[in-house]
Amino acid sequence: MPGLHCKDLLCVQDFSASELQGLIDYALKLKHGQIPDASTLLSGKSLGMLFQKPSTRTRVSFEAGMTKLGGHALYLNAQDLQLGRNETLEDTAKTLSRYLDGLMVRLFRHQDAVDLARHASIPVINGLTDLFHPCQSLADALTIQELKGHVAGTKIAFVGNAGDNVGHSLVLCATKLGAHVRVAAPKGYQPSDDVTRWAQQNAKQSRGSLLITESVDEAVADADVVYADTWVSMGQEAEKQKRLSDLDGYQVTQAVMNKTNAAVFMHDLPAYRGVEVAADVIDGPHSVVFDQAENRLWAQNAVLVALLGEKK
Repeated sequence: MPGLHCKDLLCVQDFSASELQGLIDYALKLKHGQIPDASTLLSGKSLGMLFQKPSTRTRVSFEAGMTKLGGHALYLNAQDLQLGRNETLEDTAKTLSRYLDGLMVRLFRHQDAVDLARHASIPVINGLTDLFHPCQSLADALTIQELKGHVAGTKIAFVGNAGDNVGHSLVLCATKLGAHVRVAAPKGYQPSDDVTRWAQQNAKQSRGSLLITESVDEAVADADVVYADTWVSMGQEAEKQKRLSDLDGYQVTQAVMNKTNAAVFMHDLPAYRGVEVAADVIDGPHSVVFDQAENRLWAQNAVLVALLGEKK
């Protein structure tokens, strides 16, 4: 069982490279049936899944994952609860801690996840907030390790909207693990100053590197992985036309892929063909987006065992 020094998983930056690598290695063992009695690891455990934002992959992968590990998952729609309305986040956290063994949250505001974790006595797992998506980045790292044998030394180009939760978490996780990360994005869509500073510190420790540029060609040259994310996330619909205009020229096309080192294409999904990525790229032979989607389950299962399992 991977050991983690934190009670919660809110941001990958909270963990050491060895802890992240331990989760990835354990996820691979779970995936390949190398953990004895895996189906009983979380027997009798209950995970609450609190959603302000709907999701296909997050809900199904966590619910299926708990079932595979012998536990049970409960879907909690935030609209059905008193979350932050007639009841404080503190009271909600303390109450749910009396019923559940863990809580996965998919929320708009990252601070709400932080507040819930601070007041809960049970582990809180960030299934997505406006700032970070740690489970996705672990699945991404797992996918890269499967394909390349390791994350360290891999050249990863993130093209387009890199200043969101997916971009933030990938940049942090990859630099922790020693990858060479190249971000191509216009001003306003680059990682935040905090994330950039943390990633630079990570790269110094891991012998990886970080480059932030507005040039797609510079970022993808000799890349092993090209990554894109949606340009208009949930809650940003009013900004759609501006964002499409600002990011024009950052679509991942076959011409972009031809400038790489026979790179694989990655995307966290859902994807919008003809916007951030061309259809012939995401549906082509170098796309591994559904491997990523599957690996959400295995990466999250490793997290669930590490945080909810019996410590030995």
